[in-house]
Amino acid sequence: MAKDKTLFTCSDCGASTPRWLGRCPSCGAWNTLVESVAETPGSGKNRYQSLAKSQPVATLSEIEATDFERTPTGQEELDRVLGGGIVAGGVVLIGGDPGIGKSTLLLQAIESLSQSVKVLYVTGEESGAQVAMRSRRLGLAGNKVRVLAEINLEKILATLEAEAPEFCVIDSIQTLYSEQLSSAPGSVAQVRECAAQLTRTAKATGCAMVLVGHVTKEGSLAGPRVLEHIVDTVLYFEGDTHSSFRLVRAIKNRFGAVNEIGVFAMTEKGLKGVTNPSAIFLSTHAEPVPGSCVLVTLEGTRPLLVELQALVDSGGVSPRRLSVGLDRDRLAMLLAVLHRHAGVATGDQDVFVNAVGGVRISEPAADLAVLLAIQSSLRGKALPRGFIAFGEVGLAGEVRPAPRGQERLKEAAKLGFSVAIVPKANAPKKPIEGLTLHAVDRIEEAITVLRGLG
Repeated sequence: MAKDKTLFTCSDCGASTPRWLGRCPSCGAWNTLVESVAETPGSGKNRYQSLAKSQPVATLSEIEATDFERTPTGQEELDRVLGGGIVAGGVVLIGGDPGIGKSTLLLQAIESLSQSVKVLYVTGEESGAQVAMRSRRLGLAGNKVRVLAEINLEKILATLEAEAPEFCVIDSIQTLYSEQLSSAPGSVAQVRECAAQLTRTAKATGCAMVLVGHVTKEGSLAGPRVLEHIVDTVLYFEGDTHSSFRLVRAIKNRFGAVNEIGVFAMTEKGLKGVTNPSAIFLSTHAEPVPGSCVLVTLEGTRPLLVELQALVDSGGVSPRRLSVGLDRDRLAMLLAVLHRHAGVATGDQDVFVNAVGGVRISEPAADLAVLLAIQSSLRGKALPRGFIAFGEVGLAGEVRPAPRGQERLKEAAKLGFSVAIVPKANAPKKPIEGLTLHAVDRIEEAITVLRGLG
């Protein structure tokens, strides 16, 4: 019996080579080649077709621009991330760590949607009895939810044609396989082919579809990168499994804002939306403590208040720089700026920075709050009660404005904060009631103001 020919396929770009290489010759990514069985030429009718219906050439101004009607899922936080609800023919890819709550959230959403539209839940990881058990545990009736336990793509497509649902959940895309391919479920070729055919079916029939995807240990979606390209919306589940709070973040959304987040709390009856998420990212101290500074960050269209904690301690021969929830390289850069322009030396100190609540902050507007928290910990003096800060700090020591600064300040004032250090460009023309503002141009000015407040 002849040995099956193997190929090595890049998980990022999908290029293939006959032998393993450390670097993909097509896209240049390192360690992305995955071994798979070479596919025999297939005669499948659906292969290499466009995802959407082809249309004749037309002038852009003559094409009727119609907005997409959205159907609410019954989960307000999920609707916020999706841009108002599900869209007919839209395909959503949701990824996250095992056990974080993907199936639970989708089962709650499909139960709510079943009251108004026809739904189908396809599970490849569990039996129908397991899905029913989870439904009973969550207190869901499930009297209108159709369930199919299947991993064969062709059978799933036949069921979709027969049932004609308006909303479908595929849990998960890595468990499906197509008979047209000989490779195992979860391989690059299988995931790519199954996702493409399901997306094509969704566009052709108008069925809104949610694909559940697994993530790698690095936190990115398993499978080829083209998976994120062909779908309309990509959502990531974030949060520590040891915590009861979960964050759903939109990485890509053709029907709404990107980087929008929804906050959920895991309870015995499933995931519940959190109406005031700032409360979970703020520690409750009886008295202000050194090294704590509240940042007004912007997640999508929503201003959030997050507490940043810093601890500066005497280091050894090689001082440590550790950050949780913030970029470590940016922390090292900020410490150099603090030393050069404000004269605050931390070269012989261990510096630890943490964002409360397990949230990850990527925007540069956190720079000023990080530096003020470090200065507070170094001096051993707490910042005043009701203190907030935000602003980007450059290498020259300048404090740059943050986008939508007025909204940030209004949100802080609404939650009872009274003192703020902000970039001068973000200072409002009209004073905000109950909020004392200190507008600064440079980091040394901010440190001087901070010493005056202490």
